[in-house]
Amino acid sequence: MILSELLYIAQKKGLLRPLDFHFARMISGEEAPLLMLAAAFLSRNTGEGHTCLPLEQLRPEALFSSAHQDLAQMIWRSVGAPKDVKGALLTYSSVSDGQLVAPLVLEKERLYLYRMWRREVEVAKFIQSKNFLLDIDEQKARKILDYHFGQNVCNWQKTAVAVALIRQIAIISGGPGTGKTTTVAKFLASIIELSPKIQRIKVASPTGKSALKLSETLGKTLQILKATNRILSSFPREAVTLHRLLDIAPGSQYVRFCADRPLCLDVLVIDEASMIDLSMMSNLITALPDHARVLLLGDRDQLSSVEAGSVFSDLCHYADNCYSLPQAKQLFRLTGCQVVIRSENKTNLIGDMTCLLTQSYRFKKSSGIGQLALAVNSGQVQRTERILNGAFPDVCRIAIRCKEDYQKLLEVCSKGYSIYLRLLHAGAKPAEVLTAFRCCQVLCALNNGLFGVIELNKHIENMLHKVRLITQSSSVTHQWYIGRPVMIMRNNQEMRLFNGDVGIAMKDDQNQIKVWFLSSEGSVTAVQTQFMPLHDTAFAMTIHKSQGSEFEHTILVLPNEMTPVLTRQLVYTAITRAQKKLTIYAQKTIFERAVRTDVSRQSGLRDRILH
Repeated sequence: MILSELLYIAQKKGLLRPLDFHFARMISGEEAPLLMLAAAFLSRNTGEGHTCLPLEQLRPEALFSSAHQDLAQMIWRSVGAPKDVKGALLTYSSVSDGQLVAPLVLEKERLYLYRMWRREVEVAKFIQSKNFLLDIDEQKARKILDYHFGQNVCNWQKTAVAVALIRQIAIISGGPGTGKTTTVAKFLASIIELSPKIQRIKVASPTGKSALKLSETLGKTLQILKATNRILSSFPREAVTLHRLLDIAPGSQYVRFCADRPLCLDVLVIDEASMIDLSMMSNLITALPDHARVLLLGDRDQLSSVEAGSVFSDLCHYADNCYSLPQAKQLFRLTGCQVVIRSENKTNLIGDMTCLLTQSYRFKKSSGIGQLALAVNSGQVQRTERILNGAFPDVCRIAIRCKEDYQKLLEVCSKGYSIYLRLLHAGAKPAEVLTAFRCCQVLCALNNGLFGVIELNKHIENMLHKVRLITQSSSVTHQWYIGRPVMIMRNNQEMRLFNGDVGIAMKDDQNQIKVWFLSSEGSVTAVQTQFMPLHDTAFAMTIHKSQGSEFEHTILVLPNEMTPVLTRQLVYTAITRAQKKLTIYAQKTIFERAVRTDVSRQSGLRDRILH
């Protein structure tokens, strides 16, 4: 049997996508079976979020799981079981070492799509080019830092701001409640005071929802800062999405701001940077003016971007809160804080740009949510069991074994959403209703299936109709009903609605149903239903879509069967969405397997930035 027939069998078994199969046949014919095989699995890897295919994965044991080893062995024999895979691939004109433009690039035992290789090179060169200390007025900077943090205070927030002041690019990672937004606010205040010229500052985030949250928290933090008139005049009040920042047209690859038309800014702060894929990061750095300062902020342990790449995680890989001798001395002069000096024989190009915030101010030691997040993040399965076995009142796990259990899940969801619906029926203002909706949120790992977004949205609607919190026409004859929550699924810049924005259907003064959204300034806007961009009902949403948001009560629903998406990073991300209460609906074995599944995306960026 020839290779294309075997790959077609793999596609029918769901081991490859149709795209992978057709891409492989486009790259190569039957006369070059090894190239066809490499192209198919490179395409599969890219679809799974990896930026490359390590050549070590081009062996029969690594092609498929143990359940499909017979097919893997047949495929391997059909390509001739080559011993020198790298040498054989480089003989094809479709593969280059990067010196010439070709569809595929093979470099350092990794095979790339050319566009992915080029973007990875661009990001690495950008990081390397910014690896130097800036010349600042240290005496003035020390006074500013002591003013905002206290003269005798030593903590990682103060150190993080100092790192950002002396580096053109700084990277700060921290878990939930470690004070990332406070750190950003104090950095912005410090850079405004330290700079002799007025600074043009932009603050951005990957999604509309995360941008809204950032705007709100920065506004609240500004109110408690000891802000001078100079700070107040330059401090940014609104965060924008990355698409809006770069002026990327919806559904288009066209990016208005680029190397020939750079962004008009001096300082750029990007929150939730773990959600940025390789292509978006490449677009960002290309559009930056040479002098711009950049601060990347996020949680390195959260889910990576939906598209290919794990840029923020890669950049934080070498972060250890140890610094070179010259920088350690400068940080001490600026903050009065002693930091660990990195060993002279330890090469770490990017370590001096980074800072890890390690102290959580949101979760005390008595918080089960905080303890569970730590245990999951470190893969401590037994510790997660002790936490979930009733030791903490703010977390619990419930297994769904029968229809009655599923019904109880729906009742819990109904009770959680009754808060905003009762406010709505009582005549509360749209802003109050929208704020109350954030009290509860159902998060799912999957879109499909009984435990997925689509089915849960339908069943929750039916339950709310049953208890008369939504009208009968809602789930039977009418798409729109009073109280329907929806999430925007595609950016619409003209309407200033962005992927991830959540609105609620409510009546206006003319008794017309419109969808109301809360802006970053706290004001509300209404959109007629017939003009709504692509959207979905949002009683339940995927964990990916929830990134950048927090909810008082998070209800996490996992499927009763293990799937590839159930990973430690997914569970950790879901847990850290909860502020006060976390209810997990999952089988014990499924939850434990997810915690044990630590997935790292394949990338060459970590190595590339060191050389």
